[in-house]
Amino acid sequence: MAEIVTPEDPDLAVQVRAGNRSAIETVVETYLAQILRAARGAGLDPQQAEDVTQATFTTFIEVAPRFEGRSSVRTWLFGILYKKIAEARRARRRDRQMDEIDDAFERRFDASGSWSTPPQPVDTALHHKEVETEIFACLDAAPLRQTLAFILREVEELSTEDICNVLGITRTNLGVMLHRIRNRVRDCLESKGVRR
Repeated sequence: MAEIVTPEDPDLAVQVRAGNRSAIETVVETYLAQILRAARGAGLDPQQAEDVTQATFTTFIEVAPRFEGRSSVRTWLFGILYKKIAEARRARRRDRQMDEIDDAFERRFDASGSWSTPPQPVDTALHHKEVETEIFACLDAAPLRQTLAFILREVEELSTEDICNVLGITRTNLGVMLHRIRNRVRDCLESKGVRR
């Protein structure tokens, strides 16, 4: 019978590096939801977030033998995710450049200039969803490192040390980045008419 490995095992990193199937399964089961949530929080649509999450764990499994254990497995995973999100955002920018404004216009309006699908009236539930969408839009326009610092702190609640390890920055840099992204998101939301 295979030994059950838990995320708290002190030698988890050693077992991951050794390719212990139980250790790798434990990492995937423990962190899958967090990685997917962070990918969504970085502004990726549901399909892109799933693709990036899959790519993160695929890379994790491929490079596990080279994991040196200088950080926690969780921090290492978020480091891989950071790189995969950057790749996805670059690809998304390329795709956006290929889209034409006429296509967007034709999807929203009919031949007479009327809405194909009129915007929904705003009510409380819809307002919350719109605010969330606006926050993601504001984050999407921000520098990637600031966005990820915000997501890792505010959504994933990672420690300062873990965020610094993932992003390869100092505590001071992180403090500055968080100050800037919070101000940027607040200013962005206010410019869109979103108030508390």
